[in-house]
Parts: sequence; structure tokens; C-alpha cells
Amino acid sequence: MHRSFVVRLRALALAAALSPTLLLAQKPAAAPAAPPRLKIPVTYLHLKNGLRVVIAPDQSVPTAAVAVYYGVGFRVEPKGRTGFAHLFEHMMFQGSKNLGKMAFVKLIEGSGGILNGSTRFDYTNYFEVVPANALETALWAESDRMRGLAITQENLVNQQGVVKNEVKVNVLNQPYGGFPWLDMPQLANTNWHNAHNFYGDLAELDAATLADVQQFFTTFYAPNNASLVIAGDVDVKATKAMVERLFGDIASQPQLPKEDLAEPRQEAEKRANKEDKLAPRPALAVSWHVPPRWTPEWFAFGIIDQLLAQGRDSRLYDAIVRTKGYAGNVGAGINPGLGNQWNYSGPMLYTINLFHDAKTSPDTILAAMDVEVERLRTDLVDAASLERARTRWRSGFYSYIEGLNGFGKADILASLALFDDNPARINDIEKGMDAVTPEMIRKTAQEWLRRTNRSIMTLVPAPKPATTGGH
Repeated sequence: MHRSFVVRLRALALAAALSPTLLLAQKPAAAPAAPPRLKIPVTYLHLKNGLRVVIAPDQSVPTAAVAVYYGVGFRVEPKGRTGFAHLFEHMMFQGSKNLGKMAFVKLIEGSGGILNGSTRFDYTNYFEVVPANALETALWAESDRMRGLAITQENLVNQQGVVKNEVKVNVLNQPYGGFPWLDMPQLANTNWHNAHNFYGDLAELDAATLADVQQFFTTFYAPNNASLVIAGDVDVKATKAMVERLFGDIASQPQLPKEDLAEPRQEAEKRANKEDKLAPRPALAVSWHVPPRWTPEWFAFGIIDQLLAQGRDSRLYDAIVRTKGYAGNVGAGINPGLGNQWNYSGPMLYTINLFHDAKTSPDTILAAMDVEVERLRTDLVDAASLERARTRWRSGFYSYIEGLNGFGKADILASLALFDDNPARINDIEKGMDAVTPEMIRKTAQEWLRRTNRSIMTLVPAPKPATTGGH
């Protein structure tokens, strides 16, 4: 046999051995294994005073995140005292038994750390990220202000002024101030607790008394209304002992009955228009109520968000931005502007928002949006699109958990401890997202993306005042 022919035969045989298309009788290759799921170590305990404590060791970076979450947010502040939860966030930096005004900030920053606080729907939180060897310093400072805040008339008046100024700067004198994160809950919800002005009425902020502040602190800033998370380069046994020593003797307090936060099923579309004297162009926001937490439909809605509006390959970006050119971008999310899908407890909205040119009417944009929403309500999502959406979700979830040297992880753990008494549920989140099927997406969209379940807010620049001519 000619040598070159033998070489060609051997080459063909080798190619056949390597190519499944040439070996039709060969057994099909096994499907690729599912990616391993995140497994965060969680040690959970309750102190005798009711404080929920979560320790999540991670030696990858020599830092520690400390997060204290109190079970009071916008929803449960007293009627007639709107903005009170946010006011109190500011009060917590005004000094405590052993730390003078703003000394907390200087202590943490002097240790090489960072810190902040915020007020959300269902909690007010305070956190620090410090070098691991400064953990005890951060815990001591948090225990000192939980033990006793410096509540004085001077501090109250000072912070009333600070909060009112913040409202003016961030909302009243800001283009698109409060749109849609502050405006949409007031339109879409019917229960006062979910639908009032969370930043607070300025007159009601002024009406707060020293007695109001003291009672608020005593009730809501008690250890039995809080969760404490320590995540990072820590020793579990030593950290337990530290927490017990610093927080264990803080007295628990009687708690008020839980407020009814339920929202009725929305049966008719809602619309509102807002004029903004500072806005340079119109804006549109559309919201739907989302399914209850931890239901299969709730997880499915997380994937719906990815399919509809997350990323440049999302359906709304393709239809509204790339194809039609109605807007430059599309923003969306569950709990937008104030958190994410994992760090709230009560009823919640899914909101899509965008800015557009005046020549394009909101109804034109809504028509394009409706096409994509109806596709989800009628057609099954193909397997490739579902897997891309799941992969994109997983990437964002991992990035959030690792963000700010582990604060994202602490945020979710603290929320799950406070709301569910089960921080280990963080390890069930991927399982819930992996269980979402095309059929579940369609079923969820049919119920929760109904037009009768949506609220629409349009924002238009206020007309310019007429000018009078003169000589």
C-alpha cells in the first residue's frame, strides 16, 4: 500500500477517534455537570436577651464585616411620625455612653475601617468593615450604642435639621428626586405602611419630641429586635465569647404587635403623572407586585427580571433601546433603589424605569414593552435563554456577596436572621433559582405580569414659566 495513503488512513482514524460526528455508534457524551453551588459556613445562635448572632468565617481576606440590623424600617414607623425611622438612623451617630458625638466614626476609621448606615423598608442597619484585628473594637462600639444612646434635645434638633436638609437636597431640589423608588410605592400600594412618604413629611419630622425618640429607641433598638452578623477572617469560638461578653447583658424589651403589612390583590391598572420642574426630559416607570418570598413563583420572578431587563441581551433592551431607539437604557429590579430581592420582608414591587425623549410618548414605549411581557405570558422560554439568564443571575449574586469585602454576604445573612430566623437559607437561594423551569416562568408571568397588576407613573418636565417682553 502506498505510504502516503497509509498516512492518510491513519490521520482519518485519528480524526474519527477525536470527533464524535465521525463515530456515530459511539455513546453520547454525558451532559456537563451543574456548577457547584455556593456553600457559606454559618454558625447561628441566640443570646438569652434575644439577639440573633450569625458568624460566617472566611479566611480569604484579613478583614471582618460587622453588621447590626434592627427590625424597624419605613413600614413600621408610627403614623404621624413619617420619616422617623430615617431620623433615628442619624441619631445613632450622635454619641452613646462611652463614645461622644461622631466618635464612633473616628474610632472605626482610625482602625483602618469603613462604616455606614441606612434605612430600608423592613430594617435600619449599621455596618463596619475593619481589619480582622480590629473586630473587638467594632463590636464594642456597636454594643455601646445598643446599650444606651445619647438622646438629648440638642442632638434631636440638630438631626431634624440634617434630615430635612437631606430631603431637600436628595428629593425636593434634585431632578427626578424620589423617582421611582419613593414615588412608586405610594402609587402602587394601598396599605399605609407600604404607601406613605418614607423620607418623611417635614412638618412631622419637626413634631418629633424627646419622649418620642426615647420610646422609639427603647422599643425598636432592643437586642430582641436585632440581628448581628460577623463575617470574615474570624475564629468562631473566640467571636462567640466576644459577642456574649459585649452584648449578653443588654436588656431585652417588650415588643409591639406586628403590623399588618399585607397588600390586597391588585385588580385594576393604576396611573399617575408627575411634573418635575428640574427634569430635562420625560421618564417612565412601570411596577408590578411580586409573589410572596420563598415561593417557586418568587424565584421565577428573579429569572423573569433577567430575561426582561438585565443586560444588553435582555428583551426590553433589545426592543426599546437597540431596535426602537426609544431610550438609552432600561433599569429594573425587585426592591429597586432600596436593596435587592433578598433583603426585605413585606410586600414588594418589581419596577422597570427609563428616561426618554419628549417626541416619544409613554404609550408608544408601553406598547413595545407589552409585546415582550406578553411573550413571557404565552410562550415558553427556550432552554438556552433560560440558562443564559440563570448564569447572569448567578454572576451578579456572587459579585454582590463578595462586594465591599463581604458586606454583601453580611447583608443577606442579617436579613435572613431578622426576617426568617434562618440565616443558613442563604445556601438555598441557588437551589431555588436552579429549580425554575420554562413552565414556571410562564405560569408566574400569567398571574403577576397582568396589566391589572401593574402601576404606571409618567414624569414630565414642568412647563417653563412664561416670560414677558419689555423694552
